[in-house]
Amino acid sequence: MSTLSSREAAALIGTYRRQPVEFVAGDGAWLTDADGKTYLDFLSGLSVTSLGHAHPAVAEAVAAQVRRLVHTSNLFYTEPQVALAERLRATLGWDDGKAFFANSGAEANEAALKLARRHGKKEHPDKVRVVALSGSFHGRTLGTLATTGNPAKHEPFEPLGDWVTHVAHDDPDALDAAVDEGTSAVFLEVVQGEGGVRPVASAMWHAARSACDRVGALLIADEVQTGLGRLGVWYGWQSTGVEPDVVTLAKALANGLPIGAMVARGDAPKAFAPGDHATTFGGGPVLCAAALAVLDVIEREGLVARAASMGEQLQARLATLTDEHALAAGVRGRGLLQALVLERPLAAAVTSAALRRGLVVNDVAPDAVRLAPPLVIGEGELDEMTTRLGAALHEATPGAGAQR
Repeated sequence: MSTLSSREAAALIGTYRRQPVEFVAGDGAWLTDADGKTYLDFLSGLSVTSLGHAHPAVAEAVAAQVRRLVHTSNLFYTEPQVALAERLRATLGWDDGKAFFANSGAEANEAALKLARRHGKKEHPDKVRVVALSGSFHGRTLGTLATTGNPAKHEPFEPLGDWVTHVAHDDPDALDAAVDEGTSAVFLEVVQGEGGVRPVASAMWHAARSACDRVGALLIADEVQTGLGRLGVWYGWQSTGVEPDVVTLAKALANGLPIGAMVARGDAPKAFAPGDHATTFGGGPVLCAAALAVLDVIEREGLVARAASMGEQLQARLATLTDEHALAAGVRGRGLLQALVLERPLAAAVTSAALRRGLVVNDVAPDAVRLAPPLVIGEGELDEMTTRLGAALHEATPGAGAQR
């Protein structure tokens, strides 16, 4: 491990704080490191490998497509891309939905920002502003970074412009007041994943929908982390009672291969004309074949309903930990995206202690540990997680892990 770390330091730009483990293989909810030690993966590569590692259906779909055709560019038709757009439209319940495929969640959100600007400028040349929430995360391109509601992430790259207004994540009146005739879009997450796994109340969604309708702006649902079953519904917005105009997806769509998607309905997709936006690799045959296999497995194995039921069990086990450990303060989240909230900002210590015990989680906030297991997680694995995380809490608690 020390040799690989030294090689990385010499060859890679230091944009990541690595955990001291080299993973070499995975199977289902388990990872194996270079020394042969196994780890229970309750992070899923940041909500990505929802079917678990090395899923055979995805591997077979990718292998078959690679042998047939890898790339043509978007100058030509390919059947997997059209088929994937049709399938996404069906899962969303949007007969008029139209997709644009990118390579990541940030790029899907960037496409949505550009679509909103084109849509707004057709009404008025200054209708380009965006309203988003404090604590949000929408990506690391300059546009999506500006939309992200985290000043600490802005600071190294400022100035980012003044076209985004951020309002509190729990203040519907402030959101309504921020939307005016110059607003082209409101950007919302259903659960602020990078903001500490913090659900956004339905009242905010209703306020956003009303405000967008009032001024002719687009309501954009960022489902990059929450879409495709993770919250126990196909898409988180379906639990809010509000329908957006645009949905963005990525992470779980191809179970680890790089693909993002923006799907728009109604008049929104008409804002783009040929040449307005493009990508060389987005929607390539291999990625779309993988995504189609993912959707097949989710539907065939009933993984959306499974995420709902297993999410309840995950939440219950985390609640048990809050009863047993002084460091654990509470639980928040939905479905299989949950956070164990701590009494003190010791999430990094808990995460490190868990890793030493063969459990992969992450400190999404100083006082919150994120858990996002694959949708195929089993009850026995939930029990194993509870044991290992409980031991990590005990180790990280000042004073030798005081018990309640």
